[in-house]
Amino acid sequence: EFFILGRVRMRMGFHWRLAFWQRRAGGGRSLAACPDCGRLLQDHEGNLITAEEFQREERRRRCDHCDAALWTLMRPGKSDGGSRRNTILKSMCRIPTIGPVRAERLLSDFGEDFLASMLLDNVSEFINLMDAKGNFIFSDRQAKRMERAMANIEFGFGEGGYQPTEFIKRYLPDGCFDLLVVDEGHEYKNSGSAQGQAMGVLAAKARKTVLLTGTLMGGYADDLFYLLFRILTRRMIEDGYQPNARGSMAPAAMSFMRDHGVLKDIYTERDGSSHKTAKGKKLSVRTVKAP
Repeated sequence: EFFILGRVRMRMGFHWRLAFWQRRAGGGRSLAACPDCGRLLQDHEGNLITAEEFQREERRRRCDHCDAALWTLMRPGKSDGGSRRNTILKSMCRIPTIGPVRAERLLSDFGEDFLASMLLDNVSEFINLMDAKGNFIFSDRQAKRMERAMANIEFGFGEGGYQPTEFIKRYLPDGCFDLLVVDEGHEYKNSGSAQGQAMGVLAAKARKTVLLTGTLMGGYADDLFYLLFRILTRRMIEDGYQPNARGSMAPAAMSFMRDHGVLKDIYTERDGSSHKTAKGKKLSVRTVKAP
């Protein structure tokens, strides 16, 4: 049996929105309360949360008192005007360096279907768009900003459902699949990439993983770190690359760069102002990665 799963469909989950009850307080304020038990919601420091502050929350949370969910499922409505063109315009405006005017120009030059297919299936092609003369639409600096941002942006022009990788993670045993073939492997290399994490879930459920790519890395060793950690997690942990006590992978990535890449330690020494008894100097050290 063969299962073919799209990159975007693999990571897209259900639609949800925050659920809370508004309680009026003194001074015209509106406080957020649990819809089940009615208890006022508090932040980590014990301060009461206003309705406006709670609406800015980006993560699903639960009530500290009764453990009720402070979110609910929803069916996504139509976009402004209900047209596919407006949906694509709104999606492109979420990308850095692209505003409404530029998005309109891109739609006029390339068409809705062409741009939508690239945003859904191949982000790299969108970043490397060329005009009729063969010149890149976006500069190198713009392309780098877009690549970093688009790793965490989900584009969906239909309705989402239950996330397939979440189902696979919960209900299928490790090694359930004989072989996982991942196309365009370089699109899964970013640290906070939702699609990269979803690919890591699939790799854990497969006995062997084959990564296909024509541009494996961008010149830095940490381009390989997150790819290797997702497809060879046990081997990387055995080599000492594992999350710290807070669950962050940044120290492990830096250690990988020191072992297999190039890091520059830059020492800056400045002559400080004269003290009462001696002359002082300031020494600062910063570490940057190099190709």
